Amino acid sequence: MPTSSPTAGHLLQLIREGKARTRKELGTVTGLARSTIAHRVDQLVSLGYVREAGAGASSGGRPPTALTFDEASRVVLVADLGVTHGRIAVTDLARRSLAEMTEEMRIDRGPEALLDFVTGAFQRLLAEAGRRADEACGIGIGVPGPVDFSTGRVIQPPIMPGWHNFPIRDYLLGAFPAIGDVPVLVDNDANIMALGEWATYWRSSPALLYVKAGTGIGAGIVIGGQVYRGIDGAAGEIGHVRVPGLDAPCACGAAGCLAVAASGSALARSLTSDGAPVPDSRAVAALVQAGDAAAVAATRDAGRRLGEVLATVISLLNPEVVLIGGDLAYTHQHLITGVRSALYERLLPRSTRRLHLDVGRTGERAGVIGAAALVVDHVFSPEAVDARLAEAAA
Repeated sequence: MPTSSPTAGHLLQLIREGKARTRKELGTVTGLARSTIAHRVDQLVSLGYVREAGAGASSGGRPPTALTFDEASRVVLVADLGVTHGRIAVTDLARRSLAEMTEEMRIDRGPEALLDFVTGAFQRLLAEAGRRADEACGIGIGVPGPVDFSTGRVIQPPIMPGWHNFPIRDYLLGAFPAIGDVPVLVDNDANIMALGEWATYWRSSPALLYVKAGTGIGAGIVIGGQVYRGIDGAAGEIGHVRVPGLDAPCACGAAGCLAVAASGSALARSLTSDGAPVPDSRAVAALVQAGDAAAVAATRDAGRRLGEVLATVISLLNPEVVLIGGDLAYTHQHLITGVRSALYERLLPRSTRRLHLDVGRTGERAGVIGAAALVVDHVFSPEAVDARLAEAAA
């Protein structure tokens, strides 16, 4: 809680987080006078942020009125765009899906084609959910490349031709005017997946590392409930760490990157050269699930190489949770087995004593959940709420 007097926006945050559920509890937590609490809660109710939901638990006398964040009052439009497929959804403010779809789509089609498809999908999904465009409070987009989060622009992506510095926000709002002037937040796909996992299952964890092992390899880092992006949005680019003994060229322009040996596209190329065509990371996972010996061996080897790089990352961050997601996560633990063996060979017992290593629990929905969380936390931050209340009062 800030040292200055808690504002209406801070009261909403307490209600959203379940730290206070009545006016009396708000007074206990904040120390504000009852009249101040009543005025600020009335402000939140008037704008539809909070609703009174019947009687709360009574400690004697008249039961207090329970206050809840109105999770159905607005919707969020989200899209998790991968290299070869995407997931698009309309959610409520609790990140619950109201309508959702997946679609095969290639990121190398360019921004205009993909964003036109996304805006069309948003309109169809809104209709399916029975909601209007002007009920949307924001848009969240995840993309498989480095992003300048402050501008929402992709910066020199190795596998996204035509996307460099493209004005995603302006294009989306121009193509979908019915939505109005809402925030459009763009982030790296591994970042929103990490946030989706943390927000759903790991809110008590102080440090979480999420590795997306699909067509490429990237990582998202959540520390203290906040995505850590680094100075230029390059945090988590572990797929382009140089690996000793490798010299094959990478899409980023360098040679010997981890992605050259351990990504789904690398495994697909390797398995194709040894036999029947394997088109992509999903096909690799399918072969492993079917018990193909070559695919299993290649996936475990990829896990070991990934684990060698992660050992350094874990030594620096000392996270509590390390999760593996992406297509290669669904390989009956073969990738995890390789990662674990490398980690326990290279790390001190102190770094692994409390380490939880596993496949992500939210599966293929991690990205849309995280994108919704990103938007909701932005739109309903204390600062944003207070600014809107000030505008309404003026």
